[in-house]
Parts: sequence; C-alpha cells; structure tokens
Amino acid sequence: MSEPVINNSQFTILIVDDDDEIRYSLGRVLGSQGYRIDTASSGEEGIEKVKAGSAPDLIFMDIRMGGINGLETLQHMRSIDSNLQIILMTAFGTAQTAIEAMKYGAYDYAMKPFDPERVLALASSAINAALDLRAAPKKEQKVNSEDYKEGIVGSSPAMQEVFKVIGQVAASDATVLVTGESGTGKELIANCIYQHSLRSDGPFTAVNCAAIPENLIESELFGHEKGSFTGATSQRIGKFEQCDRGTIFLDEIGDMALATQTKILRVLQDGEIQRVGGSETIRVDVRVLAATNKDLESMVRSKEFREDLYYRLNVFRIRVPSLSQRKDDIPDIVDFMLQKLAREGKAKATRLSDDAMAILIRYPWPGNVRELGNFVYHSAVVAQGEIILAKDLPDTVLEKNLTGLASTDPAKEPGGEELFQVAESPGLNFASESSIATDAEPAEAMDRLFDLLYKEVKERQGERILSYIEKNMIKRAISDTGGNQAKAAEILGITRNTLKKRLDEYAAEVGDFDNQTEV
Repeated sequence: MSEPVINNSQFTILIVDDDDEIRYSLGRVLGSQGYRIDTASSGEEGIEKVKAGSAPDLIFMDIRMGGINGLETLQHMRSIDSNLQIILMTAFGTAQTAIEAMKYGAYDYAMKPFDPERVLALASSAINAALDLRAAPKKEQKVNSEDYKEGIVGSSPAMQEVFKVIGQVAASDATVLVTGESGTGKELIANCIYQHSLRSDGPFTAVNCAAIPENLIESELFGHEKGSFTGATSQRIGKFEQCDRGTIFLDEIGDMALATQTKILRVLQDGEIQRVGGSETIRVDVRVLAATNKDLESMVRSKEFREDLYYRLNVFRIRVPSLSQRKDDIPDIVDFMLQKLAREGKAKATRLSDDAMAILIRYPWPGNVRELGNFVYHSAVVAQGEIILAKDLPDTVLEKNLTGLASTDPAKEPGGEELFQVAESPGLNFASESSIATDAEPAEAMDRLFDLLYKEVKERQGERILSYIEKNMIKRAISDTGGNQAKAAEILGITRNTLKKRLDEYAAEVGDFDNQTEV
C-alpha cells in the first residue's frame, strides 16, 4: 500500500453507499492515508451533504442503492457543482456500466471487491484533478466568434500577411494559388476570397483533385455526354458549367494528371471547355482558385506539372503558415473552436487550464489546425466540467510533452530550456568541456552540449541514456524544490499528474523522496 502523502488531511472524501460494511472498510483504506472521511447511506443523503455547504473534494458512490441510484445521484450532484469529482462503485463491471458512468461525468469507476492500491491511486488522481480545476483561473473568452465567420482565426504577423493578400486579390478576378502544409486551412482561405469577391452572389464549388480517381476527374470537372463511356447513361453537367459566373476551388491541384492539367489550362486561357465525349465548345465564366501542399516548382522541373499551367495559376500566391509558425494564435484558435462546439451542443467545456494550454503550445502540430481541432474536440468531450485539464488531452500530446527531450530544439520550444539539461551519468565525461556554458552564447553552448551528448549516445548504442537523463532531471527538480511536486512540475514544463506518473514508474531508480508534497 502507498505511503501516506503529506497534507492529505486537508481533503474530504464522501463515501455514499447503503452498505454499512462498505462505508466502513472503504473509509478505513482512505483514512489510512490521512484523508478526512464523511459518509452517507443513500443518494438522497449524499445530495443533501453536497447542498449543505462546502462540497467534498472527492466522492466514492455505489451505483446500486435503495432509493435513487448512483447514476441519478451523480447527475443531481453535478447539477449542483459541475466540477465535483465522483468515482462510482459497482460489483457489475459491464460495458453498460462503464459507458453510463463516463457518460454522466464520473471521474472513473471502481470494482468491488476493492483493490486497496487501485482505490488509493484513483483517490490521489481524482483529487489532483480537483486541485487543477480549482487552480484554473476564471477567464473571459477573448475571441468574438461573430468576428470570424469565415473560420480563420489569428492575429500573428504571419496571418496578418495572409489577410493583407486576401484583401488585395478579393475584389479582382485574378487566379490565386494557395500553398501550405496539409491541415493549415487552405480551403478556408479560398472560401474567404470568394466571400469578399465581386462573385460572392454566384456559385462556389470546391473540388478535391486528390480524392477523385484519374479516370473520373475530367467527367467531374467538365461533364460528359450520354454514352461517352461505360456507365454514362445520361448527360452530366460538370463543375465548371455549374460554377458559371462563380468561383471554383481546385484543392490539391498538384495531384492532377497531366492530361487534365492541359484542359484546365485551356479554361484559364480561353474560358472554354468540352464535355467528355462531346464536340461542342462551351464558354464558361469562372474564377479559378487552386491550392496544393506540394512543391509545384520542383514538380515543374521534373516534368510532373505543366510549366505553362503553373504560371497561369501563380498570378497571386498566398502562403499559409503552418501552426508551428504561429503558435501565438493557438489560444485564440482554441477559444474559437470551443465556442463553436458549445454552440453546436457537442461539448460543455469552455476553456483550458493554463497547464493544458502550455502543453498545446509546446506540441509541434504536424497536422496543423486540423489536428488541433481534432484534439480540442477530443478534450472537450472527455472533460468532466467547464475546464479542460491537462489529463483530458489526448495521449499523443501528453507523450510528446514528456518525451520532447529527444525530439525538439530547446531554443525553439517554449519552456524547453528547463527540460533540456544534461544530467551527469556514470561514464559521461563533460569535464573537458567545462568552459562551454561560460564562453559561448547560450544557443551555441546548448548546441555544443547536445553535440557531446549525441556523441555519447552514439557510442553507447543500446544504453537508455535519454531515459537516464529524464529520470535525473525529475530527481533534481524534486530535490531542488524540497520535494514539492507542483513546483517541480512547473520547472520541468509538465503537469503534476504526468510528474506523479513518472515518479511512480521511476520510484526505485529515482529514489525515495520522503519529504515530497503534492501541493
């Protein structure tokens, strides 16, 4: 069983169960760690205790009780205080039980008969979550979603440049090429150009060139005549005809076959198309916007993309920055996304805790804004109150936050300087480089240290040196803060829950910190 944690006596745990023996035995297990214990023999009594005054820090509650059951009681309690941490108890670990428990906002559920170690671990984790909720500052939403009807959020210098070019090209009929990594919002940029153009009253159609098979894309774009190929049972009007006097957006145009590129060029040059299988020349008045995440210049050199089409498309170029290039925009983007989810009734969470936001800002975002949107949706759904905590973030983000030691540049990542320090390891000799940190500029000094570290890692293939460094950084942070986990986590740039998990994992190797505290 775990050793008692300092200051557990400040936390109250309410046990709600109609079984006297359960209340007694569970109270003894939790009380052995210093927690203050309160009990209730029914859901009704538990609700009255929550209403009566200061809410407990944590509630353990049976699902099957006389009177109102645990799930109904949970809903009543969370309507009183949405931040209550409630662990449901059951002897029936069915899929339905787990689904219902989490659906109504339980922190977790525990199986009867109890495993004392599991109970204590759940209690510690839930109370940490409660502390994080209390520590989360009350913040007003900074972003007025009505100001961003196009869905493009950002005030960073990089995005200001994008907005400037949009303003320059919107009122013209010029062809625009939008470039940027996948997930940066190129279609939103194209739609914004359309909304502010003189053709905003006309049709707008987006075509994903990469998603349409090569043998069908010409029919999709230009239409076809009846009988022109197997399955062509009737005449079809293509996207260009449908967009007459409007705007067409050709997304991922770098994936378009050369034969189709030739026909796109004809539209741009002459404003003319022919349906597949037809001989009639049809004039269309269409503005073309295109986008790609590929390097068209190199594709032109390798003859994979027509040079004449490239120059026709590249009249105006809008380069959309990656999310990693505009991390200052992340808080506003997240705010906007949460407002949208709340408006659509998809989630109740309205804001992030500071440590959760710090983790998002440190993450490299290879999937850009699209990935951020998926992560925000995930976190908002699993959050148990109005505030998204660090624990609610997807494992991908949390793992990257902890293991950034091996994959990020501290000079570029906020808070990286604290985590990227070289620990002394048996056999690692940096004594001859003692002047590194004093004679060089900080960035140069760090580069030299990493050069030395990598040399050691390379020479010691198979040894877990990076893991050793992580353990020792945690050990030093704990020691430096006098055992205060909250301060140590802040120094390391990780959440308290993450630190606690690593302390549990490394207990034997990191050392026994008798004086560490959690608050």
